[in-house]
Amino acid sequence: MCSEMKFFQKARPVWAKGRETELNVTLVFRAVCPRRSKAKLAVTGCAYYNIYVNGAFLAVGPARAAHGYRRVDVLPLKLDREQNEIRIIVMGYACNSFYHTDEPSFLTAEIVAEDGVLAYTEQAGKYFRPFEWMGKIRKVQRYSFQRPFVEVYDFTRAQENAVDLAETEEKRYLPRNVFYGEYETECAKQVIQKGSFAVSEKERYYEDRSIADIGPQLKGFPREELAVLSTTEAQKLDPVILERGSFPAEETVLGKDAFATFDMGNNLTGLIGFALESAGECEICVVFDEILQGEEIHFTRLTAANVILLKTKAGRTEFLSVEPYTFRYLRVYCKGAGCVLRNLHIRRIGAPAVNKSLDSDNPKLQAIFDAAIETYRQNTFDLFMDCPSRERAGWLCDSFFTARVERVLTGKSEVERNFIENYILPEHFRCLPEGMLPMCYPADHYDGVFIPNWAMWFVLELGEYAERTSDRELVARARERVYALLSYFRRFENEFGLLEKLESWVFLEWSKSNDLVQDVSFPSNMLYAKMKLVMSELYGDAALAEEAQRMQAVIRDLSYTADGFFCDNAYRRDGRLVLSGEYTESCQYYAFHTGTATPALYPELWQRLVHDFGRDRRETKKWENVHYANAFIGNYLRMDLLAAYGGREEVLKNIEDYFYYMAEKTGTLWENDGDYASCNHGFASHVLYWFDRFGMIKDRQK
Repeated sequence: MCSEMKFFQKARPVWAKGRETELNVTLVFRAVCPRRSKAKLAVTGCAYYNIYVNGAFLAVGPARAAHGYRRVDVLPLKLDREQNEIRIIVMGYACNSFYHTDEPSFLTAEIVAEDGVLAYTEQAGKYFRPFEWMGKIRKVQRYSFQRPFVEVYDFTRAQENAVDLAETEEKRYLPRNVFYGEYETECAKQVIQKGSFAVSEKERYYEDRSIADIGPQLKGFPREELAVLSTTEAQKLDPVILERGSFPAEETVLGKDAFATFDMGNNLTGLIGFALESAGECEICVVFDEILQGEEIHFTRLTAANVILLKTKAGRTEFLSVEPYTFRYLRVYCKGAGCVLRNLHIRRIGAPAVNKSLDSDNPKLQAIFDAAIETYRQNTFDLFMDCPSRERAGWLCDSFFTARVERVLTGKSEVERNFIENYILPEHFRCLPEGMLPMCYPADHYDGVFIPNWAMWFVLELGEYAERTSDRELVARARERVYALLSYFRRFENEFGLLEKLESWVFLEWSKSNDLVQDVSFPSNMLYAKMKLVMSELYGDAALAEEAQRMQAVIRDLSYTADGFFCDNAYRRDGRLVLSGEYTESCQYYAFHTGTATPALYPELWQRLVHDFGRDRRETKKWENVHYANAFIGNYLRMDLLAAYGGREEVLKNIEDYFYYMAEKTGTLWENDGDYASCNHGFASHVLYWFDRFGMIKDRQK
């Protein structure tokens, strides 16, 4: 087993004594090592770290793992000076989120050269000397409901406070198993606005559940304990744009109470960096977002706090955020003495560049291809994420689609293997019913919310993973987890063998479909039947195949109506199931995508879906009794079906209609069909899978 591998010779897991469960503690571990021709750093921790060597950025980590496990980074070190400083900044969030597990903070690190171990973490702090970074303010608001804390800095105060270390409990270590980041930097393309601002109190301030609902189910600092409320401070600023245009971004002079708005050219994800020089103290407020609304940056549009606050002293300040963020537009406000801002950039966090091109002379498809590549890269790092901004979470269902893209672009499934393994490793998932899987993971959901449908997609993805990789070892390890999931669902099977009154958040897609999920959801049952079929193939379970076929026959009999569509749901009335009479576009796509329906069984419905449905149906107003699908997952199922049944030109037309306006606006592809949510969502890169299906993706000529 991987967990038996030995990664450390001497290093022990350590943290500030008695503080491993304190919220948002930031420790810095500093080692000094002599010149060596070959050296490497083995390191892991909880929850997240940045690594610098001789002041230069090296990496972030670790790759996320299941509860009780930690993946180890092994990084080559360039120790080319007489004395070399290795600095590891560790964010001990100790906080539940969709982004990290809520586990005690620690660091294990060891530097090894050709002549042995040079430095390692241990309780005395002899080799890696620890201190708490006091300049990074601890008691701040959460970034979002899904992610831990915002960043607030005070560089005018003492930065270091010595701490005593204690050894923490033993850890189970795993290899990283996925690529390391390249961390390339991209500078802002231009300044598009310059102006001044005043400060005023507002009648109402941003009030999100990440502020208001702090408690046992959502860990954070109560409002009364916050050193500052970043969103409130940013909302107090009243900007007045004085100049508009395209100005050089390399160096920007900000006078007293002035701001500048930067355009990165496209939506990008990474650490925010810049150099700042001033004659006196300054208060800096950085706000950012993926889009402009009018001429403004609405930094809470995503129900996330896209704000970084800094206090700087006279002289030069080099800044790089510890966490990655996603934005195209960024505004810097300077309150106080004024400053010169240089080299505003982003240090990219994501998958390496890919050596692929699109074989097409259609400029719109080329723009979509480029946007899909960007979307994949920014949402794929240590695992597949839904979005690199609001959540950075490893969501099921989303991963089904992104995993296909990994194979297309890299010929590998290494990120997918980690993703699946994380779901297999834990003995159980806290706060969830026995057998159920978290909707996203690694994460902690203390409110007990889960999506039963997404757990079914885990099995579907496992089936495709087995086909892609022939990795029977991982499939065998997943067997117990998969059959436990089946046992959970058995409790909801009714007299027809259909699931009835599923618990928690029954999710089909962001549309009318989500209002039609009780008492019997036919799309959910279509998916359940498909799950049983996949299990039968994975584990040679003929009985499950028979069950699935019976289910599909029952669904066809009960759900398909004289109106020529599959009805979404049925209610229990006086002991009988009564159809709701409601039809959604996505329900029809679920039927065909899961194999409950086929073009041969339902030729009239199939032709109707191909020719009458799609992006222009709102204009044609055909079949107005059928509720529209949204981007995810209805429109994706639609195009996947068209691609599977040979509709090349139809799919390419759909891709152009659905995605070009996204690519044009942000250079990435979006969560929904409008820009009101994430404008950079991993599953949207799935257009690359369709391009590849049509033989349009080629290796780029070197």
